[in-house]
Amino acid sequence: MWDPSETTLYSMMMFLFMETILEMYLTRRQISVYKQCKTVPRELQHVMNSDTFEKARVYGLDKAHYGMFKMIVCDIVILQLELYFGFMAMVWARSVEIAENIGLNPKSEIQVGCLFALILNIIGIFKEMPFKIYGTFVLEEKHGFNKQTAGFFVKDQIKAFVVAQALTIPVAAAFIYIVQIGGQYFFIWLWAFVAVVSLVLITIYPVYIAPIFDKFRPLEDGELKKSIHDLASSVKFPLGQLFVVEGSKRSAHSNAYFTGLFGVKRIVLFDTLLVNKGLPADDPSLSESDKGKGCKNEEVLAVLAHELGHWKLGHVAKNIVIMQLQMFLIFLAFSKLFTYGPLYEAVGLPAGEKPILIGFMVIVMYVLAPYNTMISLAMTIMSRRFEYQADGFAQELGYADELGNALIKLQLDNLGFPVYDWMYSAWNHSHPTVLQRLERLKSLNKEGHKSKIQ
Repeated sequence: MWDPSETTLYSMMMFLFMETILEMYLTRRQISVYKQCKTVPRELQHVMNSDTFEKARVYGLDKAHYGMFKMIVCDIVILQLELYFGFMAMVWARSVEIAENIGLNPKSEIQVGCLFALILNIIGIFKEMPFKIYGTFVLEEKHGFNKQTAGFFVKDQIKAFVVAQALTIPVAAAFIYIVQIGGQYFFIWLWAFVAVVSLVLITIYPVYIAPIFDKFRPLEDGELKKSIHDLASSVKFPLGQLFVVEGSKRSAHSNAYFTGLFGVKRIVLFDTLLVNKGLPADDPSLSESDKGKGCKNEEVLAVLAHELGHWKLGHVAKNIVIMQLQMFLIFLAFSKLFTYGPLYEAVGLPAGEKPILIGFMVIVMYVLAPYNTMISLAMTIMSRRFEYQADGFAQELGYADELGNALIKLQLDNLGFPVYDWMYSAWNHSHPTVLQRLERLKSLNKEGHKSKIQ
């Protein structure tokens, strides 16, 4: 018979393995759709030609095959081997040795824990880097989306690593300290700390962190800027600044978002969302492939009307509340489980050794994996509902047609494949498919169509 630590280990390994098998099965279903669906759906035949459809089909097929390969290597081979051979315990032991060699206190869990987090992050970079390089310079390059040079990519990775360590290591130190001194109800203090940190990061990220990675420029004065301000005023959105981010230096994919939790907010448009990146058609920086791509002003307004719908309908606030409730429940579960010795022995630690960081990682990543899966699925269902509601908000402002056109145009520009297996989509997509959204907009239009705000 297995002892408790072996039972714990094999239970974790089995669930993670079965979850990966499920995801691979769903991906195989979608691969079958890519292989069998070779004609443009009737709803898109007036805007999508067979050549674009074929490019989107091949792009989706390549991504799906790459995803299958990555799941096999990372989730079945590497993850299972790491668990079985006690990878985290090895890194912790090495962290203790290094701490002693560089003059840190090997008996200080905070100092060793920070070193452990740093080493784990460095190893994670090396594990993930081959996949990032392939995804960027082979997969995305093949289909015309990668805009990064090798130098830009290297600088981007270095900046991302430095910023990540500057944020995670102090948080890890504070995390361990709070558990050590927090007493029986340390999980409440831990939750309060993480809640404050997360809200601070959400607030400062667009102002101080995002500009480290991408160049932002104010949206030029003109008709689009005035129309956006008018739209924001019509729904009482406290718009302060309008920026265009040069996302085209990284990728040809498009997006738009708003930031700011309290008071004045900012709207950020990816330059790839705008026709000709928001530049004059004769601008020398525009390549031939860039010209004509992007959304017209009315379509950009429709996309923003959708995003403002998320704000007006309270989706942002609801997501923050749900996130905080989730964190509270996770910390509560951690407080009840982290003293259970077999959890630590299951990942290779000697009996009696219970590092706080490892306990938290094992509980959140492995013990709570079934719970996390159920919550993720529930959040996906809720997110799709929110997307429909935000589309409805844009329709009420009179942007149904323009939003439909924008969805189609973004689908074409991003080589999005419009046909999905229903099980694959329900599990993986936080947004309804473009065909589902177009159908919903069509039905909303039949029910009633309000005029645009003047």
